[in-house]
This record gives sequence, C-alpha cells and structure tokens, in this order.
Amino acid sequence: MGNPLFNLLGGGMPQGNGSMQILKQFQEFRKQMQGKNPQEEINQLLQSGKISQQQLNQAQQMAGQMRGLFEGLKK
Repeated sequence: MGNPLFNLLGGGMPQGNGSMQILKQFQEFRKQMQGKNPQEEINQLLQSGKISQQQLNQAQQMAGQMRGLFEGLKK
C-alpha cells in the first residue's frame, strides 16, 4: 500500500501543468475536511486499516520537512 500523501502529490514533484492539478486536489481536500476534526479522521483511517502507523509516521515526517521549508521562505 503506497503512502496516500505521496500518491496525492502524484508520486513526486509536478512537471508543468501538474502544479495546477495539485492545487485543485488540495482545494477539494480542504472542502472535504471542512468542519471535521483532523485527529478523528486520522484515527479512523488507522482503525480501518486504510493507512498503517508506518505510513502516518512517514507523512508526519514529510509534513515536518515541508513546514521547515515554508518557514524558511517567510524569512
């Protein structure tokens, strides 16, 4: 089972029009999550077996790396 976040990103860095696709996917994701508790959603994914703890750990690690990149851009 692949990493859902990695799959959402198309398995790598977008080329050309791919960045627009990511923005559209993110906007759709944001609409779906509006009004929901993210921690509850993650717990449901773990309990249902849709993602493993290892996949969650990997996604959290990637998010931390991305956060560092974005904070670097603010300066």
